[in-house]
Amino acid sequence: MTPESLQSIAFRWFEAFNAKQLDKLLSLYESDAAHYSPKLKIRQPETNGLVIGVDAMRVWWQDAFDKLPTLKYELKSLTANSDRVFMEYVRNVEGEEDMLVAEVLEIREGKITKSRVYHG
Repeated sequence: MTPESLQSIAFRWFEAFNAKQLDKLLSLYESDAAHYSPKLKIRQPETNGLVIGVDAMRVWWQDAFDKLPTLKYELKSLTANSDRVFMEYVRNVEGEEDMLVAEVLEIREGKITKSRVYHG
C-alpha cells in the first residue's frame, strides 16, 4: 500500500472514533486484529493491556465512549510507510488534563491488523 492510502485509513479512523461510530471504526480492522493500550492494562488488568478481535475491541471502546462522553482525539501528526502508520494525537476529555498519545497502526491489505498505544 502507498503511504497516502495508509494515511487515508488513519484519517477514517480518527473520523469514526471522534464521531463514536463504533461499527465504522471496527470495520477498519481485521476480525482477529490485536490492540494494546496501557489504559487497558490499568482498567482491565486481566488483559495485560492486550485485546484480540473486533468483539473485544467493541467492548473496550463502547465502555470508553459510555464512561467518557466528551472523549475526542486531536491529530497532531501522521507518518506512514508501506505497512504502518505512526500517529500522534492529544486525548481530550472534559475535566481531565490533556494527554499526548502516540499510536502505531499496522495495516495489511487495507485492514488494521495491530494497533499499539503509547502514553504516560
